[in-house]
Amino acid sequence: MIVSTQKPLEQIMTALEGGKRVFIIGCAKCATVCKAGGEEEVFRMQDALTAAGKEVTGTIVIDETCHMLRTGRDLRSRREQVDEADFLLVLSCGAGIQSVAEASEKKVVAGTDSKFLGNIRRFGQFEQRCSLCGDCRLNDSGGVCPVTVCAKGLLNGPCGGMEDGACEVDQNSRCAWVTIYERLERQQRVERLDEITPARDFAHKRHPNSLVLEK
Repeated sequence: MIVSTQKPLEQIMTALEGGKRVFIIGCAKCATVCKAGGEEEVFRMQDALTAAGKEVTGTIVIDETCHMLRTGRDLRSRREQVDEADFLLVLSCGAGIQSVAEASEKKVVAGTDSKFLGNIRRFGQFEQRCSLCGDCRLNDSGGVCPVTVCAKGLLNGPCGGMEDGACEVDQNSRCAWVTIYERLERQQRVERLDEITPARDFAHKRHPNSLVLEK
């Protein structure tokens, strides 16, 4: 899931300067799970904007704001409320915000900051495990991503600063390569570490990227 956090209200109010009427859009998927843009957050934002003198013309929590066709359809279902607004305030990840901007000519304001692609450890606790590098090395590292979990992104073992299994960059974090070694050892695959992993092919990380599935 995409982990995002809500921008400070002061920043949002600055972005809303020059207009009075606001339509608020949330997301029922990632933004809801990380408490950045679900129904609860949309209602709280409505109260905050109203208290600050703004007029909220309406709200909607779209099932997946990153789904461009669905977002366009759902906004058309609220056309009158959207048309009345000076701004569309979006509480979702950056992909969802851009879906809204694609679907409407209204001024779109981002109410969140997208942080990372995260795993959910438990409710309210998220950890970055993948960097979306497009050149996955998990088969060589026991299912632990060295690009992301290693603070230095090292592909061929730990750095010289590792001490007693702790990361040099963050002593409270376990060295990713210690974890990789121990996992491969349990799987009786430590010999994989004898193979030199080539440098990443950054061509896989080109921007903007796209994927069209063959029918």
